[in-house]
Amino acid sequence: MFVIKKLISLLLLPPLAPLLVTAAGLLLIRRHPRGGRALAWGGLFLAVALSMPPVVDALVDGLETAPVVTPAQLREAQAIVILSGGARTNAPEFGGQTVSRITLERVRYGARLARESRLPVLVSGGAPSGSEPEALLMKRALEDDFRVPVRWVEDRSLDTRDNARMSAAILRPAGVRKVVLVTHAAHMRRSVEAFEQAGLTVIPAPTAFFHRGPTQDEVVPRMPNMNSAFTGAYAVHEWLGLLAYRLSR
Repeated sequence: MFVIKKLISLLLLPPLAPLLVTAAGLLLIRRHPRGGRALAWGGLFLAVALSMPPVVDALVDGLETAPVVTPAQLREAQAIVILSGGARTNAPEFGGQTVSRITLERVRYGARLARESRLPVLVSGGAPSGSEPEALLMKRALEDDFRVPVRWVEDRSLDTRDNARMSAAILRPAGVRKVVLVTHAAHMRRSVEAFEQAGLTVIPAPTAFFHRGPTQDEVVPRMPNMNSAFTGAYAVHEWLGLLAYRLSR
């Protein structure tokens, strides 16, 4: 099931989805010139639109709705949960594997909150690629690089719902019911929903906001770029994930 979900995701997300639309249009041009051209241009338009900063900002606006966590909220929680976001499998300078850039952004903020609050930490993330579980890589980074101890390790989950269900199963016996949840701001809506469905009370602690905020002077403002293309794909993934949650209820 996990492999099937990943394949469907690849087909529905940039950059492959716009390319497939364009390819379908080119294949149809000979038999259906008008429809084929419309599809081909539509795929090209979609690819460009999803890398335009104004379009991408609009996509993330509805995702990054949780505000920054406050010290008062931290005092109400019983634990910090940090979600994984991938691993870098070829990291010889770290002895083989380490956390990905996305996971590192979450780990860094989680470490800061843990030092400020002195709350115990749970890291959550399995091994989708069949290599070392991401939670173990997170534990290593937190303890070796940030000097933050990790109390619980959930290392079997393969997606956000797994993160929630399996983390709750670890925390409930320890009497933990209210957690600070650390993940990307754009991933927070889906994560909060999953963790609340698992029976936990969630205090969102979003990090790595994609929305650019007030624009600054730029040489070439608001043009397509690699960062926007990545953010566009990430945002589409989250919206599709929220849709899947609604359809599976």
